[in-house]
Amino acid sequence: MATWFNKKPRIAPVKPEEVDTRRQQPSRMQGLWAKCEECNEIIYRAEVEKNLNVCPLCSHHMPWPARARLQALLDEGTFEETDRELEPTDPLGFTDSKRYRDRLRATRRALEENDAFVGGVGRIEGHPVSVGAFVFEFMGGSMGSVVGEKVTRLFERATERRCAAVVFSASGGARMQEGIFSLMQMAKTSAAIAGFREVKKPYISVMLHPTTGGVAASFAWLGDVILAEPKALIGFAGPRVIEQTIRQKLPDGFQRSEFLLEHGMVDAIVPRKDLRTKLGTLLGLMG
Repeated sequence: MATWFNKKPRIAPVKPEEVDTRRQQPSRMQGLWAKCEECNEIIYRAEVEKNLNVCPLCSHHMPWPARARLQALLDEGTFEETDRELEPTDPLGFTDSKRYRDRLRATRRALEENDAFVGGVGRIEGHPVSVGAFVFEFMGGSMGSVVGEKVTRLFERATERRCAAVVFSASGGARMQEGIFSLMQMAKTSAAIAGFREVKKPYISVMLHPTTGGVAASFAWLGDVILAEPKALIGFAGPRVIEQTIRQKLPDGFQRSEFLLEHGMVDAIVPRKDLRTKLGTLLGLMG
């Protein structure tokens, strides 16, 4: 009779090379329950998803996958994705604790996404839009050369179709593994917006949690109307970096969307349940 200590474990150990992949598994693989980071309550996941990934107890806005966001906010059946085939490469042969090309491969396999941005065309309450959303789960939504190209094409499509542009930003900033190729996307996307201005159609920028670094410092803050979700962290450098640089304590709520609204940096804070209606109203007034 076998003793308890020499029986095989029921749960197989995770190999070190699979850790990143497991961490990036989408929410559908994470069980029946979710824990709210704000109120620490355990909630049935189906109830959270039904509420647009907003805690039904404290209204905390949890991360919301890009494709679920686009499906919920655009008119049913109108979204047509473009540029899905674009994939980032490793122009610098970058290596830190892991080779960049291996990190890309693992992330693509885990998320079934080629990069950190999903773009296309669709309609919001009948209004045609060129639209895109960041996939924050893909390397922190960082902007490399492919993400910059997709955002640029979003504005070029809006220019060609003479329709409005809507971007949902959630990013840690430029992708360091691509060096200057990443930083160049700030100028590239901003130039695309300058060309888009000629058709006199609105660009609505929606800042999610978090929107920082090179994304915030370029196209995300160039919208005709800038909206934000509640309590989103928005800014260039993070609060800790700023405090260490200026050696001063920052005000409470610094760089949160409520602080930015008070200081005139965003136009409105819109809860997720109201966002589709707000976008439809703005597009009707401006488009």
